This record gives sequence, structure tokens and C-alpha cells, in this order.
Amino acid sequence: MQFRTYAIAMPTPFRGITRREGMVLRGEAGWAEFSPFLDYDDATSAAWLAAALDSAEREWPAAVRDRIPVNCTVPAVGPEQAHEIVRRSGCTTAKVKVAETGQTLADDIARVEAVRDALGPGGKVRVDANGAWTVEDAEVAIRTLAAEHDLEYVEQPCETVEELAELRRLVDVPIAADESIRRAEDPLRVARLDAADVAVLKVQPLGGVHACLRIAEEIGLPVVVSSAVETSIGLAAGVALAAALPELPYACGLGTTSLLDGDVVADPLVPVDGHLPVGRLELDESAFAAVAADPETDERWQQRLAGVVRALEAP
Repeated sequence: MQFRTYAIAMPTPFRGITRREGMVLRGEAGWAEFSPFLDYDDATSAAWLAAALDSAEREWPAAVRDRIPVNCTVPAVGPEQAHEIVRRSGCTTAKVKVAETGQTLADDIARVEAVRDALGPGGKVRVDANGAWTVEDAEVAIRTLAAEHDLEYVEQPCETVEELAELRRLVDVPIAADESIRRAEDPLRVARLDAADVAVLKVQPLGGVHACLRIAEEIGLPVVVSSAVETSIGLAAGVALAAALPELPYACGLGTTSLLDGDVVADPLVPVDGHLPVGRLELDESAFAAVAADPETDERWQQRLAGVVRALEAP
């Protein structure tokens, strides 16, 4: 099974990076993606490789819907750019990054205000702090933002499950758990501690579509499927998970191809009327050639892959 490396520029920095790197592969079931972030070690990346092999070698679960509602994602940019991102997206739900290092609550307020203006009163706004707030800061920020802009939920406002549980008793806005699920030894702990109202599931970090479907069945919370800023091939696996869920009460965080300046398919997964289609995608050689990694980057990823394979196979 051949792993091929891509390197795609990101017009707007996201998670502190300006280039998304990863690998694609084809198995008996179709194309798949392996793209753990560069700061992840081999042990952490093992679940990402398991997810890639799962998608490449197994058929996805049966779909109960043929298109998936998605949100657009607004990085920690200025209000004018935030407004334009939402306006161009065609989505009626937006996830807004907040609590960025070096920024203030005033910056978050301005960004969310611009997003609300772009969506109109009927749109839905959710914010994502990536665990950056203390409980005290989160309470202040959530109350301030929700007072004016009717937040749908706030994603991972604090770092620990215990903090989420404490905060959830202090605010009326629903709490969604992301890192507290995908980085936890026990992803079901957030439910046992009544620490969240919504579970955010990402296919690669959690070991694949089938593994995520089992978590969704066991966790007993409404699920939002979100991306790890993949190419369209990786996103298609997230779409497959969302399509297989018995219920899908929220738009999913899968409308992220706009964060990448390129793709590996001829027709990238771009939301149309706020939805993405369900189905396998094929790598396009011309598209891949435009984003193929240079030999040095490819060699680095091949070496990394070997280390992750050893971690995955370790007892």
C-alpha cells in the first residue's frame, strides 16, 4: 500500500501553522488520509493511522442521509475578514475561534459580532476556545458573548473534564467537548461526569469511522462530526460518519476545505447551500501534482510513517 505525501499552503494561519501536510493512500475500499499534525508523537499518531487503514480497507457504515449540514469555520481573524468568510461560505451556521493567544475578549466580541451580522438573526453561531479559558474567564466570556449573539454552544471552553463540569453548572449555554474526548484515555468520561451537552467527534484522532460510531453509540450525547483540517479525501470519512449516525441534530464542522489553498481531488468538498454530499472520492493526479510534497518533506513523512506503524503494532 503506497502512501503519498502532500503539502498544502494555508492562506490563513490555523492552529499556528501555515502549511498542512499529510499522506493519502488507496486500499481495497478506496482512498484514505493519514495526516496527524506535525507536533504529534508516534503514539498519538497511531490512532490516525488506524483511521486511515480503516477507511482504506473497510466499507463505511450504511448511510441514513445523503447530504450533511455543515458549519463554516472562522479562524481568529479580524472582523472584516470574518464577515467575508461567512458571507462566501453559503452556510447558515458558523464556528468562530476565540481565546487566541495574544488576543483579548474584545477581539472575540468583534469577531463574533461580525459573524452574527453576516449570518443574520436566523443563523447559528458557535464558538471554540480550544481549552484556553479558566472556568472564571470562560464564565465571563460566555455570558458576554451569549448576551448579544445567542450562542448555539461553546466548544471546549476549558482544558479539563472537571473544569467543563464545573462551568456547565454556571452557564446556560450548552457545552461541547472536543479535546476532552479525542485526547482522553477514556472518551466516555465527559458523559459520566455530566461535563458536556454535545460530543465533538473527529474521525482520524479517534481511530476511524467505525470506532467513532461505537463512541457515538456509547456516549449518549448529541454528536457533531468535525474535521482535523484534512483534504477532501479525509473529510469524506467524516461525512460518512455523520451520514451513518441515527440522529444528527447539529450542523457538522466539516466545511473546512476553504482553509487549504489546494486539494487532492478534482472537485473539492465545498459546501453548497450549507451541505456536503456523502460518498467516496477519488484522488485526481493533476490536482495531487499541484500539492505533492518535495522529496525532503516526503522522506520525512515516510520516516514518520514507519515510526507510527511501529507504535500501532506495539503490544
